[in-house]
Amino acid sequence: MEKKLQDKRVAILVTNGFEQSEFEKPLEALRSAGAKVDVISLKKEKIKAWKDKNWGAEFEVDLAIVDAKENDYHALVLPGGVMNPDQLRSDKGVVAFVNSFMQEGKPVAAICHGPWTLIETHKLKGRKMTSYKSIRTDLENAGVEWVDEEVVVDNGLITSRTPKDLDAFCKKMVEEIAEGVHY
Repeated sequence: MEKKLQDKRVAILVTNGFEQSEFEKPLEALRSAGAKVDVISLKKEKIKAWKDKNWGAEFEVDLAIVDAKENDYHALVLPGGVMNPDQLRSDKGVVAFVNSFMQEGKPVAAICHGPWTLIETHKLKGRKMTSYKSIRTDLENAGVEWVDEEVVVDNGLITSRTPKDLDAFCKKMVEEIAEGVHY
């Protein structure tokens, strides 16, 4: 595979209860494309995934959010799962970190419930997005034009609905990160 992202550093922001496939597949796609990836969470301790309606595997965290600097990264990935973004969006450090990516026009990829965290940035008005169907109203209330499509790209913001969309999501995520900042 061509190493499209060999000069890129990407942050994956997650905490306990993230959807395991929505973490593992993007991580694999990014590393296969040559990106350096850091797993960032609320604390620098192992985090546990959610898989098949139960707890899944545990994963190492590279950095706590308090030690993460947006300027060190070219892009951000927000996996879904219900518990994960619900915890992340209520943390001021997380919201500030995510907000800086949105403000700088850096690629942000969010799948399933992942876009929930993006709502807290107040930078979604007028954007075209998709997500898991249960957060559609939340996104529309934030000013999003919500569509039911496999993957939606709006000026460097990549969104998908469910794990079934992961192949298309990962492909577009790598493309958009390779393109760089979107103004």
